[in-house]
Amino acid sequence: MPNTPHEPSGRVWDPLVRLTHWIIALAVILNGFIIDDDALAHIWIGYIALGMLALRLLWGLIGTESARFSSFPVSFSGAATHVSELKQGVHRKHRSHNPLGALMVYALWATLTVVSVTGVMMESDLFPEDDHEYSSRIEAHDDEAAEWLEDLHEGAANLLLLLSVLHVGGVVLESRLSGRNLVQAMITGRRS
Repeated sequence: MPNTPHEPSGRVWDPLVRLTHWIIALAVILNGFIIDDDALAHIWIGYIALGMLALRLLWGLIGTESARFSSFPVSFSGAATHVSELKQGVHRKHRSHNPLGALMVYALWATLTVVSVTGVMMESDLFPEDDHEYSSRIEAHDDEAAEWLEDLHEGAANLLLLLSVLHVGGVVLESRLSGRNLVQAMITGRRS
């Protein structure tokens, strides 16, 4: 729901939203750009990201008003209207995410879910590397499945990095258009 231009400044993001946001952001940066894919740290950072995502999704159901999914519903028509208004120079303020930002949040969470779940599956015993009980035919099938899983993990990870860059670009654009420092709001929890 759009805010009025005279809406008082106030708290928008609670500590749990901010904590999960920044830990997930750090995990994406570390695993996407710094930590080697084969390192044990990559796996543990992935588990931490998955845990933070699960916590944030739970908080989207039971958390504070601005943290709840109902504060930023998926709306493709709302996102299209938002883009159209931006092109016309119209900017509405939103207490939580604008409709386009909401779509990005859900896209990021969905993609992070795929990355995390495929990562966990790759580390599980679903595809044993050296088990002599399997026939060569089953081993070949397992190799194909493991390769497909690894390709899905890598593709989703690359998509996550792209979406993250677009997210940061959207935050910069929205901050400039709204006159609000959205990064500061995600640090302090308050909007000016």
